[in-house]
Amino acid sequence: MEANSGDEEPVSGEVVSVAHALSLPAESYGNDPDIEMAWAMRAMQHAEVYYKLISSVDPQFLKLTKVDDQIYSEFRKNFEKLRIDVLDPEELKSASAKEKWRPFCLKFDGVIEDFNYGTLLRLDCSQGYTEENTIFAPRIQFLAIEIARNREGHNKAVYTGVQDKEEDKGDNRGEQEKTNNGEEEKEANKGINKSGETSM
Repeated sequence: MEANSGDEEPVSGEVVSVAHALSLPAESYGNDPDIEMAWAMRAMQHAEVYYKLISSVDPQFLKLTKVDDQIYSEFRKNFEKLRIDVLDPEELKSASAKEKWRPFCLKFDGVIEDFNYGTLLRLDCSQGYTEENTIFAPRIQFLAIEIARNREGHNKAVYTGVQDKEEDKGDNRGEQEKTNNGEEEKEANKGINKSGETSM
């Protein structure tokens, strides 16, 4: 795949070939760097969209799929004691964890589109997507954990943090306007003497 220079849009043939490549089973590829980069870019775009969503809407009211209730109920039935505010990667990636997660994930084959598609998952839900705070996880694992984080109030920290910053920006703009208005008033008053007359 050729890289485009500057602001040029990709040629539609390239888009079609990337889309086709991403739809093929993983067994069709070795470690093709172009395909890995396409998957990584798609996963990052998904992460950015999701983070913007939980930053702008109270996560408690979000519905990520048509079957959120089913995902949440199965998740908490199978992973009742899993701490989700700050995840331990071992509870997701170790051999014993994978044995427990596999049957859960397979329950959603055919229920959730691309249930095993790779996504990025934040370890600490109060933080954003950074290299240190992100792991790669199947889509159904991401959905189960994020639905639980939303319903149990853990993602509220992201939302309120962004809202507080927005309020602070608004307060600072108000203070700046007051300061500017005060300076304009002083400037206007310079031409007025003590008796209230305008000096020329």
